[in-house]
Amino acid sequence: MKTIIIIPARFASSRYPGKPLVELKLPNGEQRSLIELTWRAAGKVNDIHDIFIATDDTRIATAVRAFGAKVIMTSSQCRNGTERCAEAVDNAKLDADLIINFQGDAPLTPPWFVESLIESMHNDDKSGMATPVVRLDRLTYGHFIEDRKKGLVGGTTAVFGVNKYALYFSKEVIPFVDLGELSADAEIPVFHHVGIYAYKPNALKSYMDWPVGKLEELEGLEQLRFLENNQLVKCVSVSARGRVFWELNNPDDVERIEKVIGDAL
Repeated sequence: MKTIIIIPARFASSRYPGKPLVELKLPNGEQRSLIELTWRAAGKVNDIHDIFIATDDTRIATAVRAFGAKVIMTSSQCRNGTERCAEAVDNAKLDADLIINFQGDAPLTPPWFVESLIESMHNDDKSGMATPVVRLDRLTYGHFIEDRKKGLVGGTTAVFGVNKYALYFSKEVIPFVDLGELSADAEIPVFHHVGIYAYKPNALKSYMDWPVGKLEELEGLEQLRFLENNQLVKCVSVSARGRVFWELNNPDDVERIEKVIGDAL
């Protein structure tokens, strides 16, 4: 299965403008940009044919070429990473059996998350897209609940059926769990959705033909467009194996990621 990785990156951001070019300090004292560290993380994934960075900004393109990565220019009209990946495939006339959307702000992403997606899609001829999920432990579940009480979003959660096909994704903590009804050693039946996607080419192409759905708009979750158009989305259970895999969303995250980036290098 010929697999490529596309890393979507945009300069404009309401929360953190210029985020892909922010520099992080490595344990050896060197400074590397967020987009370079993410590209290097993607390079640790096995059995990848090629890696591209898709952007609409010449500043990002210049920086990316300087550290040796391949760039595909896309328009500023892309509303999310999936649209940018679809446009990149079309613009560059890429030929692949599987396209991975590797988040541009996630340099801590473990390679086995992506490798699990590839294996799942290789063995599944029904779903057009797959994405990883991680079961929450009690501590993390408690953080998610407390964040929602404060009006914050701790992360996206996913629910799926016995065949592991997604039923829904939400920024609410779902499903509802009454901890009083669970034994002390019972696993929490709540799964954190990790924002990595593996698409089959036809599914990615179709995504661009579908209008933005009401649920996608309400939740602000791009993957819901697949569900709203009756497409099967495979949820692939993965384990963090003791690794943290935070994304860099705000300036405050820089220091937090710098403290652990050495584990991912």
